[in-house]
Amino acid sequence: MASQLDQMRKGTTRVVILKLLRDAEEPLHGYEIIQRLEARSEGTFRFKEGLIYPTLHRMEKEDLLASHWLGQPGTRRRKVYAVTEKGRRQLDAELRQWDSFRHGMNLLLGVDKARS
Repeated sequence: MASQLDQMRKGTTRVVILKLLRDAEEPLHGYEIIQRLEARSEGTFRFKEGLIYPTLHRMEKEDLLASHWLGQPGTRRRKVYAVTEKGRRQLDAELRQWDSFRHGMNLLLGVDKARS
C-alpha cells in the first residue's frame, strides 16, 4: 500500500509545495518544506530530499517559485523559496482541477451526491 501512496504523492508534489508555501506567508528552505509537508499529512506521506529538491529547482526554472539565500557568506546559508505570481495562478488552476477530480471520484464511489 505504501508504494501506491508514494505514486499518488509524486503526482501531487508540485501542488502541495505551492499550497504550503502560499499558506506559510514566509519563504521556507527545503528541509523545512519537507518537515511541514510530512506534518500536514500527519505522517501519511514521506517526502525525500531526492524528490523535493529537484522539484523545487524545476519549479524555480518554470518561474513558479523564487528563491534567495539567507545567511552571510562563509557561514551556513540556506536557500529559501516563495511562490511567485505565476505560481499563485498555477496553484489556483490546479486546485480547481483537483476539486473537479475529487468531486468526480466521489460521485463514482458514491460518496457525494450530484451537484444541483
